[in-house]
Amino acid sequence: MVHATRKLLITGLIAVGLTGATRPARAAETDTSAAMIERGRYLAQLAGCNDCHTADYLMNNGEIPESRWLIGDSFGWRGPWGTTYPSNLRLFLKDMSEDEWVQVARTLKRRPPMPWYTVNRMHEDDLRALYRFIRSLGEPGKPAPAYVPPDREPSTLYALFPSPPKQNGR
Repeated sequence: MVHATRKLLITGLIAVGLTGATRPARAAETDTSAAMIERGRYLAQLAGCNDCHTADYLMNNGEIPESRWLIGDSFGWRGPWGTTYPSNLRLFLKDMSEDEWVQVARTLKRRPPMPWYTVNRMHEDDLRALYRFIRSLGEPGKPAPAYVPPDREPSTLYALFPSPPKQNGR
């Protein structure tokens, strides 16, 4: 009887120990996900994503509620390429998997002034963190205005980029 009780007690302690051991692992998964989202938030700020992709961000010294981050802007950037608008990144990623985003980011090409080449060079973990952060922001909202060719006048406000000076040999 003592042997059976001891066996039952040891079995119970092992079961409790295993249950307890899985809790920190689950918490670590959650912390890892939360840490990835926080890293994505940091990267979006450090890389300047909000500067263009969040309306009024620059003019308000970054003091814009996160609920308005990365939904694009109707303020255009006009130059020899036409007029471009910062896209709604929430909408851009809405139907894309994380792996698809990583592939797209590696080959992304956009018109000025988007520094797409910096996105191409980001580390995969950073791209994944950025993806998770953007997806965590919630409702994607509406698309930004469509590209306007150089021969058409945009109907929105815009910044005018001068044509670069002609250089010898170019």
